[in-house]
Amino acid sequence: MQDSLRRDKNRRLMKAITIPTALALSAVLVAGCGSRDSDTASGSNAKSCVDTSKDTIKIGSLHSLTGTMAISEVTVANATKLAVDQINAAGGVLGKKIEVVLEDGASDPKTFAEKAEKLVSSDCVAAVFGGWTSSSRKAMKPKFENLNSLLYYPVQYEGLEDSKNIFYTGATTNQQIIPALDYLKQKGITSLYLVGSDYVFPQTANREIKAYAKANGIEIKGEDYAPLGSTDFSTIVNKVRNAKAGAVFNTLNGDSNVAFFREYANAGLNAKDMPVVSVSIAEEEVAGVGIQNLAGQLTAWNYYQTVDSPANKAFVDAYKAAYGATKPTSDPMEAAYTSVFLWKATVEKAKSFGVADIQAAADGVSYAAPEGTVTIDGSNHHITKTARIGEIRPDGLIYTVWDSGQPVKPDPYLKSYPWAEGLK
Repeated sequence: MQDSLRRDKNRRLMKAITIPTALALSAVLVAGCGSRDSDTASGSNAKSCVDTSKDTIKIGSLHSLTGTMAISEVTVANATKLAVDQINAAGGVLGKKIEVVLEDGASDPKTFAEKAEKLVSSDCVAAVFGGWTSSSRKAMKPKFENLNSLLYYPVQYEGLEDSKNIFYTGATTNQQIIPALDYLKQKGITSLYLVGSDYVFPQTANREIKAYAKANGIEIKGEDYAPLGSTDFSTIVNKVRNAKAGAVFNTLNGDSNVAFFREYANAGLNAKDMPVVSVSIAEEEVAGVGIQNLAGQLTAWNYYQTVDSPANKAFVDAYKAAYGATKPTSDPMEAAYTSVFLWKATVEKAKSFGVADIQAAADGVSYAAPEGTVTIDGSNHHITKTARIGEIRPDGLIYTVWDSGQPVKPDPYLKSYPWAEGLK
C-alpha cells in the first residue's frame, strides 16, 4: 500500500512538470557541435564542450522530481524555468536564448552525481542549477571540480565549505542558523531539543548549534536523527515531550516534516508551549504538512512570499501566472530564480560563458532580487543575504517577525565567531 501511494504521488509530481520536461527533451535533441569553450580544469585534462556557435546556450536544471525530496524540489525547478523564460523574453544572454536540459536527481545523491556528469560531459551545458540536500551537493562537488564546470546551488546549508566551481545562493550558517539562535536567546529560550534527518546538513548544523549553545548558556536537552524519508516519529516526539525543552530546533528535510509535525500535534505539543524553529520548511511545505499542525511555529530563512517590495510582487505575480494562483513562492524557489539572474549578470560582465572568465568576473556582481539586493562575494562564491525569522500564520503564509535590517555578509567558515573555532 505504501509503495502504491508513493508511486501515485510521484506520478502526480511528474505531471506538474510537463512543460519543463518538454523543454528538456527538445534540449537533448540539439547536438553540441561547432565552437567550443576551451576552459581546462586546474590540475586535470577536462575540457569544456559548451557550444557557443549557435543562437542558443544550454544550461542544466537538476532537482529531485521524484522521491522524498520532490515535495520541496519540483517548485525549485519551476522557479528556475520561470527565470529562464523571463530572460529569454527579454532577449537572452549575450544575444543567445537559454535552452534548459531538465534532469531528475530522484532524491538520491548518487543519481545527482551521475546526472551532473551527464549534463556537463554529454549535454555540454554552460552551468547547472540544482541540488537541495547537502548530500546531493557533496556528491556533485567533485564532478564539477574535476570537469571544470559550474553549479549554482540554491538552498541554505551548513557552511564550512567553498568551491571555485560552486556558487552558493542559499544561506550559509551565519545568515540563517545563527540568527535563529540569536532570536531564540533574545526571547529567553535557555534549552533546546535538536531533531534532524540523518545526513550531512543536520549533523553538521547541530555541531554548530551545540558549539553556540555551550558559549551562550543554552542547554541541549536531546538530539535525535531520523532517516531521510522517515515517517515514524512517535518515539522521537515522545522524547521531545518528556525533555520539556524551551524550543525544538528542526533540521528535518523533505516529507519527513509531514510526519513529524502531525505526530507533534497529536502529542498535544504546540507553538505556544514548545515552539519549533525549522530551517527547511517553507511556504510550499506548509500545505503538505497541514496548517493545523504548523500555525504559530517559526522558520528561519532569507525570503518569504510576504516580503513587501516591488521586486517581490513582480516575482510572486509572475510565478502564480505561470503555475497557478494558489501556488506559493518560497526561499529556495527565490534563491533558484535569483541564481539564474546572477549567472546572466556575471556572464554579461565577463562577456563570456567560459568558467574561468565567470569566476574572474563574479566578485561584486549584484542583483535586485525579490528578497532584496544580493551581491556575490568572489572570495568564497557565497552571496550577501538578509536574515529573516518568520511565523507561520493560519492563512498558510509566513510573516517576518524579525530581520537583520541589511544584507549579511557570508561567513561560511564562521571565522568571526570565537566559539566556532575547531569546527570542521
